[in-house]
Amino acid sequence: MSDPSAVPPAGIVVRGVARSFGDVHAVRSADFEVPAGSVTGLIGPNGSGKTTLMLMLASLLRPDAGEIRIAGYDPVTQPAAVRSIMGWMPDILGSWASLSPRTALEITGRMYGIGTDATRQRAAELIGLVGLAALADQPARVLSRGQKQRLSLARALVHNPRVLLLDEPASGLDPAARADLRTLLRRLADEGTAILVSSHVLAELEEMADAAVYMSAGVTASRDAISRAATAPRQWRIRALDAARLTALLPQIGVDPGRIAADGRGVLVSVSGEADAAALLRALVTAGIEISSFAPAVGEFEHTFLDLTREQPPQPKGGVA
Repeated sequence: MSDPSAVPPAGIVVRGVARSFGDVHAVRSADFEVPAGSVTGLIGPNGSGKTTLMLMLASLLRPDAGEIRIAGYDPVTQPAAVRSIMGWMPDILGSWASLSPRTALEITGRMYGIGTDATRQRAAELIGLVGLAALADQPARVLSRGQKQRLSLARALVHNPRVLLLDEPASGLDPAARADLRTLLRRLADEGTAILVSSHVLAELEEMADAAVYMSAGVTASRDAISRAATAPRQWRIRALDAARLTALLPQIGVDPGRIAADGRGVLVSVSGEADAAALLRALVTAGIEISSFAPAVGEFEHTFLDLTREQPPQPKGGVA
């Protein structure tokens, strides 16, 4: 019998990876793992090296240093094996303007060596899965930006990959399609797929991801740095039925006025952690304040990212790509 507490095997392993373009050091040092059966966010500002890193994972760029394994395969020496088990959805994949989604998916399936009948069946499944049934046989040039994104996702899934790389997959999607995407990615992870998602929409990413890799100036943040950032003072937004009484009471229960602010959506109080937040809530309720909302002002991913960004030293000459 397998041990239910055992850590699932890593779908993606990155150790000491670096890549430069002449004097431009796009990726300086990347280290992380994405376990099978999980969704991991890749977070960083523009120019942090995320796209270069994704291209190396997808076997499209060779690292200058370090080691990458995709479900145990080396994308440098075993690119065909990596591509056979990986689904890759870049930010802009493009589409064949004159081909319908159905034809594009069938051609993609044949490229992966899937038989004709199986490819037709898989294309039909994916068309339904990504909500393109009404446009399945129309030329791709009539698709909107969001519909092209759905087709791009379907193309990445055509061969039932064990590892997924997604770069801004929700770009152009409407709210309903974004919700469907989150549900789909969680389902794929539950089925054992290792998923790495790069996105600037951190609140949305937090709803689907189990963990995050933070990248800045070509370097992935260490566990210690992430732990420090995650536990740094954080603003909580408080709403009360009597906002004026809430504001007046906070200094009376020991909250430093310098830690109190407002943003039009409530009163903001900086606290050092969840234990302090719980103590503050308890004190307010005990004092008779009727609280209607009490929550962090920003999500954990955004809070950690912003704190890490503030910690970053000046970037060395040469920049990043």
